[in-house]
Amino acid sequence: MSDDRVDAGAAVLKPLKIDVVSDVMCPWCFIGKRRLEKALEMAGDVDTAVEWHPFQLDPTLPEDGKDRQQYLDEKFGPERAREIYARIEAAGSEEDIPFAFGAIKVSPNTLNAHRVIKWAGIEGKQDGVVEALFKAYFLDGANLTDHDVLVAAAEAGGMDGEMVRRLLGTDADLAETEAAVVHAQAIGVQGVPTFILDGKYALSGAQPADVLAGALRQVAAERAGEAAKE
Repeated sequence: MSDDRVDAGAAVLKPLKIDVVSDVMCPWCFIGKRRLEKALEMAGDVDTAVEWHPFQLDPTLPEDGKDRQQYLDEKFGPERAREIYARIEAAGSEEDIPFAFGAIKVSPNTLNAHRVIKWAGIEGKQDGVVEALFKAYFLDGANLTDHDVLVAAAEAGGMDGEMVRRLLGTDADLAETEAAVVHAQAIGVQGVPTFILDGKYALSGAQPADVLAGALRQVAAERAGEAAKE
């Protein structure tokens, strides 16, 4: 019995896992990251652990990407694209994100960027690397299919750039990353960002910070109640 009580107490202290399914070419995912950061501050009493997982808005994009204007024209049409991105710019300004969509020349295939994020997770450096990738693409218009850009983002997040460069030159974790994208779709993720709390509850879209914070507190309370019953 005493061992069981110790285990229950340990469960209460285990951080609440937040799995974020995201694509680095998704502007709403950048907005979602900012709102999650605010939510974590608002629910500062909840011990959490965040892990980023891959999703591809368009896995059919060529390995070296596609001209962005052509891509948007084909996907939305010029007028519809302008309307969509005007709304995104407005939402971004509320989160202090100065989107520079005009600087983006290439709509990238993000598979290699997701490999870098996976490697960052092994080192516990995902947040910094994800942040650097978002900034490189959405603020600087950098081409996320360019290995130099990916290496620079890795270094900005505290990783060994030369190690990342060597890995990018191989197929390391390529199949695993593709499988993770398929898995996200298999469990029902249809749009990103998607926040999965405690492996049970999913919130889809760039939810407002107060909504995320409320959900974190609710799940934390539920976990604490379940542990107390054990």
